[in-house]
Amino acid sequence: MKHISRLTGLLVLFLVMYSCSTSDTDDADGIEKIEREDEVPEGEAPEALQDIGVIRNITAKALVADMKPGWNLGNSFDVRSSDKTLWGNPLPTTALVDAVYNRGFRTLRLPITWGYNMGDAPGFEIQSAYLSRINSIVQHAIEKGMYVIINSHHDDEWIVPTAANAATTRLRLSRVWTQIAEHFKNYSDYLIFELLNEPRHVGTPEEWTGGTEEGRRVLNTYYQTALDAVRATGGNNALRKIMIAPYAASTLKVAWDDFEIPNEDKDVIISLHAYFPFPFALEGSDPDWGSDADKQAVDALMNRIEAEFITKDRPVVMGEWGSVGTLAIASERLKHASYYTQACLSKGIVPIVWDNGNANEFGLISRVGLSWNFPTLADAAANVN
Repeated sequence: MKHISRLTGLLVLFLVMYSCSTSDTDDADGIEKIEREDEVPEGEAPEALQDIGVIRNITAKALVADMKPGWNLGNSFDVRSSDKTLWGNPLPTTALVDAVYNRGFRTLRLPITWGYNMGDAPGFEIQSAYLSRINSIVQHAIEKGMYVIINSHHDDEWIVPTAANAATTRLRLSRVWTQIAEHFKNYSDYLIFELLNEPRHVGTPEEWTGGTEEGRRVLNTYYQTALDAVRATGGNNALRKIMIAPYAASTLKVAWDDFEIPNEDKDVIISLHAYFPFPFALEGSDPDWGSDADKQAVDALMNRIEAEFITKDRPVVMGEWGSVGTLAIASERLKHASYYTQACLSKGIVPIVWDNGNANEFGLISRVGLSWNFPTLADAAANVN
């Protein structure tokens, strides 16, 4: 998910199909040092901390089955600037992770933009202070027993899926993912690498309609390059679970037709995004949700995902979903969240709700005071109500 300004560009997707594809601070002290609070909800036993270095002998399907609903730390590390507060959110803290955990979420997705925090060619060296910031959040979440997903998010300026850009993009992708994989190599399989977020050719007519055949095929080569780079680092990364998404993380059939799993890697998980239905969930033009037709449409979407991937032993994570609070009141959004979460879980799909920190859009929690703007909505998304 991007800034809310992407709504206009996504309108074309809805018209094609009633579904969604759906100040500079470089010092390591940018993350506030806050004492860890290992509180859990009343009546719930604390979960055992995870060994930082264990890769279990389980399949991708079994790992996804063990995951629980999650929450996106959006519009933070993924800001298109070296100033990660530019979009209005404070720098992430371990206290924020605690609040999300205490709400009941057990998966944390960290959207990360790397391009503004790395050097030039040929090394494309990622700033060590930036890696340290991210590492502090990753480690704290894993120590609490959460699954963590890290990705390459708003790097669309250099990850362009065209033949003309392919050679230079693959070179940089290999270097970037080699560095990420080396840095996090000793982490357990509670850490998942998502190679690309919504890979697409930004600004083209096909951006949100499944892409061109060229774009889809070039994207396959990008995944091959990135996955090979991760696996080549060895150690835990030889068996780490990896998430990859079709063009734009789309749920459109055309985006799935040319989609290939690199090396038919058995440890690959499919990542999809569906702000569905578009008028209610993302455009914010429809304030109501909950009719029989609304529910049937969600069911149909989940059935298509199941048929395309899950029945073929490819587990699925719904990496982004949610509803914007532009017109819809909290009660309508709650109906949608409750049904959508259960629809995903009924198919074995892990739903990870989008939160951009803005209470008027997708912000479930205030990142300044760490109070929940929409507690019942958050409970529904975490499947704890």
